[in-house]
Amino acid sequence: MKKEKTKYKLKIPSKTDNLELIRSFVSNIAVKVGFDADETYKIELAVDEACANVVKHAYEQKHTDHQIDLVIELDVDKLVIIISDQGRGFDVKKILSKDMKEYLAEMRVGGLGIHLIKALMDDVEFISKPGASTQVKMTKYLMKNGKVEVVKKNE
Repeated sequence: MKKEKTKYKLKIPSKTDNLELIRSFVSNIAVKVGFDADETYKIELAVDEACANVVKHAYEQKHTDHQIDLVIELDVDKLVIIISDQGRGFDVKKILSKDMKEYLAEMRVGGLGIHLIKALMDDVEFISKPGASTQVKMTKYLMKNGKVEVVKKNE
């Protein structure tokens, strides 16, 4: 019989003030399952960037009753974080197809959040429909001495 994944859920208003709470929620779980300080920081930074993007872009910084839905799933060898919003969505391919050398040469501020998230996490999947909603699924594998380690769940 397959064991059910442990899930942690957080539904929180989409406000910049709540980013600290989100970071704390995520980092506490990452530490609890055995990620070291460096990997925990990477997870925290990736989640912070994704949630900041929700506040800034999905809901256009409008302080309404919009929510950020965060689900953390613990599997035997990984942490999967799913961030969802009901904002305006975006064209993922357009952002990922940017020529980075050209972008950096223009010395523009911002616009690298998705690339940062992809660099910090092991696997990242974006599901977004322009004018609709977005879901970001990020995975970080638990590694010990260069090998995937089984996550020990305290249930």
